[in-house]
Amino acid sequence: MVEISSDVIRGYNDTMILSILIKEPSYGYEISKQIRRISDDKYIIKETTLYSAFTRMEKNGYIESFVADKDPEGNGKKRTYYRVTDAGREFYNSKCDEWVLTKEVIERFIEKK
Repeated sequence: MVEISSDVIRGYNDTMILSILIKEPSYGYEISKQIRRISDDKYIIKETTLYSAFTRMEKNGYIESFVADKDPEGNGKKRTYYRVTDAGREFYNSKCDEWVLTKEVIERFIEKK
């Protein structure tokens, strides 16, 4: 089975995270589960990678964090949630445009033999 190299996908971790957060605010564990589910288990983001991305994106103003008193199941456990800012939406759209161009260029070099 072919695995996705972390070097290949690294530049698009933020894009994947933002695509989930654009739909609704969420928290780390749930985002990692969604990435795994959406990729059909072809990509499993490491916890350190995920939280590094949160820190970087928050510093850049793409997301903001907030603490919720209850999780979605109604438990009293406080959780840090993240939501996308307007700058994050703009960044996400630019990364999507970049992906279209990147895919177009790389596909010119891919030949199945």
